Amino acid sequence: MKVALIGATGFIGSRLLRELAERGHAVTALVRKPEAVPALPGVTAQKADVHDQAGLAALLKGHDAVISAVHFTASDPRKLLGAVRDSGVPRYLVVGGAGSLEVAPGVKLFDTPNFPAAYLTEAQAGGAYLDLLRQERVVDWTFLSPAAVIAAGERTGQFRLGEDRLVVDAAGESRISAEDYAIALVDELERPAHSRRRFTIGY
Repeated sequence: MKVALIGATGFIGSRLLRELAERGHAVTALVRKPEAVPALPGVTAQKADVHDQAGLAALLKGHDAVISAVHFTASDPRKLLGAVRDSGVPRYLVVGGAGSLEVAPGVKLFDTPNFPAAYLTEAQAGGAYLDLLRQERVVDWTFLSPAAVIAAGERTGQFRLGEDRLVVDAAGESRISAEDYAIALVDELERPAHSRRRFTIGY
């Protein structure tokens, strides 16, 4: 597929870029600094401004799918979604956050007492973007929330998927490697199973 990856040099974006390239997709890496994009097969780097809706839409046009891996607080959700809609690209996948996942009926992770204050603003912005997507009637979107802890690690391919509830292991921990997260998102790109829905991942 021809895939536009917004934020291809970030923590998650860089893993997605490698996963997409290794699976043979043609990727347009849309970033602020194209020189920072590694040389990988099928990857083309282009400079993009996520706050320029018209300019971004023009760059997205002609792709089969768009993946957004930018921080919610570093972008304008309405402009980002508007650019995807204006481009006519049929599929939009979003790197989400864990904060808006439920830990109990009606209780979101970012509403719990021990949620780290340093991540609260970003987590709440991610939840607001998910709410915005749920009202979207044109773009076929998917939002993938990671486990509570996502870190650099192994690419195992062994994980569990969920919907709106935080995935925890037998010890009550919620974690995933960024490499396995990338597998799950590219799997969703290749074999859509969560159209206009959020899903999550964990060990």
